[in-house]
Amino acid sequence: MVGARAGVSVATVSLVTSGKTAGRVSKENIARVQEAVAELGYVVNGLGSSLAKGRSNIVILVAPDVSNPFFAKVIAGVREVLGESFQLLLSVTEAGQTPAPQDVRKLLALRPAGLLVDAPSAHFLAELQMSDPMVLLDAAGITSAAPSINFDVAHGAHLLALHLEAQGHAAVAYLDSSTGTETFRVRREAFHRSAAQLGLKVVAQGSSMIDVGAAALAFTDSWSDWSHKGVSAVVCATDTHAYGVLQEARVAGLAVPKELAVTGFDDLPYSATSNPGLTTVHLPALEMGRLAGRELQKLMAGEAAQTVPKTLPATLVVRGSTAEPA
Repeated sequence: MVGARAGVSVATVSLVTSGKTAGRVSKENIARVQEAVAELGYVVNGLGSSLAKGRSNIVILVAPDVSNPFFAKVIAGVREVLGESFQLLLSVTEAGQTPAPQDVRKLLALRPAGLLVDAPSAHFLAELQMSDPMVLLDAAGITSAAPSINFDVAHGAHLLALHLEAQGHAAVAYLDSSTGTETFRVRREAFHRSAAQLGLKVVAQGSSMIDVGAAALAFTDSWSDWSHKGVSAVVCATDTHAYGVLQEARVAGLAVPKELAVTGFDDLPYSATSNPGLTTVHLPALEMGRLAGRELQKLMAGEAAQTVPKTLPATLVVRGSTAEPA
């Protein structure tokens, strides 16, 4: 229909809609085809093209919480590298929960060119059984044949322990993520290990989903017990958890940071402008997205996968939510 409307062959329409006109189709015919496409509302059958080529131009990103601004930076980095050559499809479920392997496998029917998996668990990867080009992101503690781009979250947790000990805190609580992914296990264990070496006691622990309201509720339910144990600082597995703690600390009339210090992890954009500003561990999400995109690009081009995981540094950003305890 497009060819008939434009007065050209089907082959010419195919060249124009696939962007392969250089030296093969005249400007006049390109204009005719584009006008006919617009008039008829024609859309290329991507699934049909993928069946013909054996794969589509889709790259799937599996993430536990796409509403988190942290993932917006990761996505921006991936798109910066993959550009217009690939369409990025996001596989997400409820906030803070990684999609089930069977749900992701359903998407493989689209014959994606590659897969990016953020903050996976060993169980998820074992159940997924992905053989196509795949790159892992923030997969500290995971053993996999797939290449990975990681953050040095263990060092970031160590920096938090050093900071709180240097300020004179003696007893802290740790508010963890309930998602069960490896990156949070590594953060938690690294902080506990460093705290023990420094003589900083982790006297209480809680957990919640990566959600401000859930974290606020977890803190409210625990604070009476934590305060009786002498807790002067709450270390949060993510900035999102920390926002919930800051919110409920204000409701409880606790002065932050004098009566209660609060720290986060990720350095989300709001952490610089929260009241007070949040002391947190900065993770270069944009650069992670770029590196993951480049690594996947190599795999999709048939190049050999990297054998050693790439690790990006984690740095401590000190703001107003921490100080010497009163």
